[in-house]
Amino acid sequence: MIYQLDFKPLSEEDLLVVKEIYDYYIRHSTATFHTELITINELKEYIYLNHPRYRSYLILCDEVPAGFCYFSHFKKRQAYDRTAEITIYLRPEFCDKGIGPKALTFLEEKAKESGIKNLIALITGNNFPSIKLFEKAGYKKVAHFEKVGEKLGLVLDVLAYQKEL
Repeated sequence: MIYQLDFKPLSEEDLLVVKEIYDYYIRHSTATFHTELITINELKEYIYLNHPRYRSYLILCDEVPAGFCYFSHFKKRQAYDRTAEITIYLRPEFCDKGIGPKALTFLEEKAKESGIKNLIALITGNNFPSIKLFEKAGYKKVAHFEKVGEKLGLVLDVLAYQKEL
């Protein structure tokens, strides 16, 4: 299947689509630890628009919104400025189509342009597709936090994967 993949910098108008995608994961998965739907303003607390360093994108597949991706502060302290957290969410119908690896490569290039030296992905321990995605891209498991979350009747681990750019 050949398709056109584009990454559009997120704008205010895109946030409804981002929220719709994210709401799916809040309701139906353990990929996020939010258990209640969040507002657009809450989304903007960590998905930045027009930030000079931390970038957010709408993923378009044949001009259809397929997901969103971004890198943001790892921690809001100056000593961490060389490191960012990386995140990718795809609509379920766009999973397993090779979009994740392309989004990851795209974000890594944009992070390098922003002066980021390390990327960290925090992944729920039972999210095997994401674990596979990051491991195939050369990310190394650097931490395993046991039983730190609870959602959908499951007690969940969180794994940290890191890649030095």
